[in-house]
Amino acid sequence: MNKSLLSLAIGGFGIGLTEFVIMGILPDVASAFSISIPQAGHFISAYALGVVVGAPLLTGLGSKWPAHKVLLGLMLWFTVFNTLSAFATGYASFLVLRFLSGLPHGAFFGIGAVVAGKLSKPGKEAQGIAIMFSGLTIANLLGVPLGTYLGKHFNWNISFLMVGVVGILAVTGVKLWMPALKQSSENSFISEFKIFKRVELWLIILLTTIGTGGFFAWYSYIAPLITEVAGHPDQMVSLAMILAGLGMVIGNFIGAKMSEKFGPMQAIIITLILMVSALALNTYLAHDKILVLVMTFLIGTITFCISTPIQVAIIRASKGSETLGSSLNQSAFNIGNASGAYFAGLPIAMGFGYTAADWVGAAMAGTGIIITLIIMALRQKQTKRKKTVEACYS
Repeated sequence: MNKSLLSLAIGGFGIGLTEFVIMGILPDVASAFSISIPQAGHFISAYALGVVVGAPLLTGLGSKWPAHKVLLGLMLWFTVFNTLSAFATGYASFLVLRFLSGLPHGAFFGIGAVVAGKLSKPGKEAQGIAIMFSGLTIANLLGVPLGTYLGKHFNWNISFLMVGVVGILAVTGVKLWMPALKQSSENSFISEFKIFKRVELWLIILLTTIGTGGFFAWYSYIAPLITEVAGHPDQMVSLAMILAGLGMVIGNFIGAKMSEKFGPMQAIIITLILMVSALALNTYLAHDKILVLVMTFLIGTITFCISTPIQVAIIRASKGSETLGSSLNQSAFNIGNASGAYFAGLPIAMGFGYTAADWVGAAMAGTGIIITLIIMALRQKQTKRKKTVEACYS
């Protein structure tokens, strides 16, 4: 059972590596293809678009197949197209390959989260999901800095060959260690999408998009915050990202414990309150060379406390189509990635400075608190209505 979860974590490591390493080597890719850095930014958007499109599509199409075979197929797809990305010859080919590489991302995490919960001991489902997501957080701690270093000091395509090697390890792990599982859903492809009628599901998707967007508003501009605001040399950015990654690893497991102790929605609202406080505080402390690094670790820890609780919440809200709902959360996460970076960039472009990104992040996390309270109020209303109906028939 532990090896089964490990195979999911290896897959998560590969996904985290390919999603974030491109940000560190973007200037090198731009130079190799003789394009501008803003044009190279299209590669990040293409991958995110692949996640958004592929999550519901591939999850729906794979719902009639045994889950272990679908996970194997998704990792094979991931490995092939990420490896091919290393051999792209220009802007157009790399753009297409980044889109194709992103397609299995959401479906793998969506199906994997449900499988991880089923492979865990009763009452420890959140811990199983956290183990899978630990791969993504460890990628930010170790894989991304290493991939960035190799890409910058040798050649950018080595970073994607590295992703391909991790993909092969994940394929091998799923093949050897994942037990035979039933199909993800008994429903037809069309009936799977009936969950879109559920208001709570849409609210959780909105919560993921806006709430996690608060994290990306901060993380997207961490480099200039460290160098321009705190006054550190460029070399310190790598250390800051390692500190953030270490915080993410720790926060991921803290969030799982919180989900089990308080319930997922309570864990989410606690995390968002702490996120608002930390991001607002960082606008004042980011000018200090020591405190900015301390806050980088703390913000990384706090923000990733939300990953497991929010995944558990959407699985529970998608009863009957859990894998589809779970994968939709990954689409929302990537929309949050894009929107957080975009909205945080607006005040910076207006000349308000890089700490303005933290205020935007705090505002987005604060909006997430409001959405969470609405979800909890709706649940309370539904519970009261159910009790009233039961009383009428008793």
